Amino acid sequence: MPGPIESFLGEHRVAVVGVSRTRGFGNSAFRALAARGWDVVPVNAAADVVEGTRCYRRLEDVQPPPGAVLVVTPPAQAVEVLEACARLGLRKVWLQQGAESEAALRAASAHGLALVHHACILMYAAPRGVHRLHRWLHDRRARAPRPGAY
Repeated sequence: MPGPIESFLGEHRVAVVGVSRTRGFGNSAFRALAARGWDVVPVNAAADVVEGTRCYRRLEDVQPPPGAVLVVTPPAQAVEVLEACARLGLRKVWLQQGAESEAALRAASAHGLALVHHACILMYAAPRGVHRLHRWLHDRRARAPRPGAY
């Protein structure tokens, strides 16, 4: 059975919630995923078009619904996005570094979401250059024994 990262990356249609009208990490992720064949849907409450693509104001408006959701919002907004995901039955969620908070992690757990967190999506979906090195370091650290663990 695939883990949450593999399951997320196995989805073809991904919504990027919090993508900017102009620039930012969400836009970089949007472009990288689109360049690698994903059907990427931008979601921003204040935009009609992002990166030349129709932008949805709310996750609820995305039709057909995405199979997975990448959250690149500020932490205070991430909880609302996770609650929307739960209401809509969108279980595969990647909480990008910078969107994380204890409240968001608790919300995801409470709603039973298949959550990826503490990892950059570009390390896994688009591992080139520095992201390839970042993934290698992340994976090595995850496999390393922790003090007191046997």
